[in-house]
Amino acid sequence: MAPGPERRSAERALEGRGILVTRPREQAEGLAERIEQAGGVVFRFPAIEIEDLDDLGPILALIDRLEDFDLAIFISPSAVTKAMNLVQLRRRGRAWPAQLRVAAIGRGSRRALEQLGFSGVIAPSAHADSETLLGLPELSAVAGRRVVIFRGDGGRELLGDTLRRRGAEVSYAECYRRGRPRADCAPLLAAWARGAVHAVTVSSGEGLANLYDMLGKLGQQWLRSTPLFVPHERLVDSAARLGIREIRVAGNADEDVVRALVAYFAHAK
Repeated sequence: MAPGPERRSAERALEGRGILVTRPREQAEGLAERIEQAGGVVFRFPAIEIEDLDDLGPILALIDRLEDFDLAIFISPSAVTKAMNLVQLRRRGRAWPAQLRVAAIGRGSRRALEQLGFSGVIAPSAHADSETLLGLPELSAVAGRRVVIFRGDGGRELLGDTLRRRGAEVSYAECYRRGRPRADCAPLLAAWARGAVHAVTVSSGEGLANLYDMLGKLGQQWLRSTPLFVPHERLVDSAARLGIREIRVAGNADEDVVRALVAYFAHAK
């Protein structure tokens, strides 16, 4: 039976809407495909580049003693991919330690772990951030536990600091670094100039800052007047300080971002 008009309308809810996706290239396709399935036009413009580390010594040393840890936390899908590639190469067929549970900040990281065969991944069901993960029961009683956090270089210290205050022994395993891409902005600016960009999505404060710098003065003016969809409440103030006038908190999962876009443009009609 062919879908009725209401279902067809829902499936094409973003018809004619141009959406800027600024996630790192490795993380963008899931969201881009969902937007396109909803009828939207995707402008792919990574504002963060995921790069390999020059010195792998520290993380390889931690991988060599995974048996010493009780919990491994993965900050992002990139952390899963980069870390597990190194684990497989370094451990040469040795299994993941049976006692070492895994946790993830959000659904994207959880799915990446599950695709690698992990079960029982500790992860929030909504709101992909450190605060929500820290609120789960599994991370409340961690005194005496040894935790390794796989992440990019730098980043927020909230997760590690809070776990230490709760009595855990925390080690950071930095497995990639984030950089600002060298990109040609001209095609994106041309699309904005002809009114083809209707919304912007960002996945982090660093990505937003990079995007703002990369766009230059003309692009910054257009960014300020375009609805911006951010993953967390804490980015609202950062965006507002840049002069962006319309900011929506959408979450970080692909389905949450698309749901927020669809809801916004349904009311914009």
